[in-house]
Amino acid sequence: MNISQPKKHPQKSTKKRLTNEQVKLLETSFNYNNKLDSTRKSHLAQQLGIPARQIAIWYQNKRARWRNQSLETEYKAIQHKLERVSSDKSRLEREVERLKGELEKAKELLVSSKTQMNYASLSSFSSSCDEVGSSSLLGDHGDFYVCFDNHHQFDHKSNGHDFFGRSMS
Repeated sequence: MNISQPKKHPQKSTKKRLTNEQVKLLETSFNYNNKLDSTRKSHLAQQLGIPARQIAIWYQNKRARWRNQSLETEYKAIQHKLERVSSDKSRLEREVERLKGELEKAKELLVSSKTQMNYASLSSFSSSCDEVGSSSLLGDHGDFYVCFDNHHQFDHKSNGHDFFGRSMS
């Protein structure tokens, strides 16, 4: 009795490799429409002389490669865009820091010039004051200072009160 033992590896069907012409026709068909309907599958199988199942598998594999390729292309485009945006962000951050520095310098200059102007004004007022006195015109309002120079004159009104105007009382 000769009992045949089951084969460990079933014999693979001899799968024909596609010719360049067949691949070109499949590529053209795929580029036209990457979805394969049964009518087109049968037509291609008949035209190429290969089983419809092999056409379906080729389309399935081609779609998978196409998706991967599309994802890689999108990934590279997004990565390139991210690099540009990151570069722009860094450039803008440096610009903001530079402008903050300029603003700080401008503030310091403004404060310095105001301080110098106030000091110069006060010193010219004090050096041009000839007289400090008390006036009965002011009543209880205290001392009255009169200071003049070539550029400035203290206003005789203080807090809206005209010290030289007629009294309403």
